[in-house]
Amino acid sequence: MAYNNLNILVLLRETNDPRPPARVITRGAGISDRGLRRIPNPADLVALEEALRLKDTFGARVTVLAIGPSRLDDTLALAFSMGADRGIRFNEHGLEGGDGVADARVLARITTILAPTLIFSGNRLADRGDDPAPALAAATSGIPCISAAVSLRFVKDRVEVLRKADRGGRQEVSAEFPAMVLFDEGATPRYPSVDDINLALTRTVEKWDLANLGLPFWEIGPTGSRLTLAEFGVPRQDPVRVVTPDATLPAFERILALLSGGIKAREGRTHLLSAEETADSLWRILCEEGVVTQAEG
Repeated sequence: MAYNNLNILVLLRETNDPRPPARVITRGAGISDRGLRRIPNPADLVALEEALRLKDTFGARVTVLAIGPSRLDDTLALAFSMGADRGIRFNEHGLEGGDGVADARVLARITTILAPTLIFSGNRLADRGDDPAPALAAATSGIPCISAAVSLRFVKDRVEVLRKADRGGRQEVSAEFPAMVLFDEGATPRYPSVDDINLALTRTVEKWDLANLGLPFWEIGPTGSRLTLAEFGVPRQDPVRVVTPDATLPAFERILALLSGGIKAREGRTHLLSAEETADSLWRILCEEGVVTQAEG
């Protein structure tokens, strides 16, 4: 069966590169990301490669989408050099600080406007783990979402996906078009040639904002979030050094010393008295402190 007019939308996101010279800078109660480099999320590039393979086989049209600031244009340029046909970057003032619900609202609206046959993206972000926005966007749009995909194939008007299951197993599921597929692994992304890279620099990235989506500003960012922002703390830059416990102490006491920060418990006196003697001593102390009088006794 020929798959004509096959349109694939690929969501590309960025992740922080953990390789040196990455560094984390703290300022008061906040964390600065100035020392971190950004790279395209590896799982998203795997999804892009799967889309480009479908383009090579069926002549599909591949559109890449990035949501965020202008530095994401470099990621879209990389997608152009690999073979993407169209690049869109959505950004709006106040977009930062939203939760998965607010981000999903934007992605769902873009999906409704573009009406792709398939939506591809990575299953996880390399530096943050699971991103709920794609699955929430699929649920909002009423389309199926298949996660942890390894490979896919077409069967008539359906897509059959081999996905990871529990305990290293594999599961084959199918869904009708349109559908969202989140790839966990797949073919190694292709390496573009120098000519393709130079040609990608001349391509135009479409800039979208809220006017293109028809969404009010209060539905994105922090105002459109279900989860409110909260303060957080960071570890101290200069932690207090803990004195190494005495090696002659039993293991349990050394552990207690470490857990208590190396501070020894305050020593006190132990009274070994009978019940009657203890009661008499307590009564004498209460009388000396003026809490009770001898007459009350």
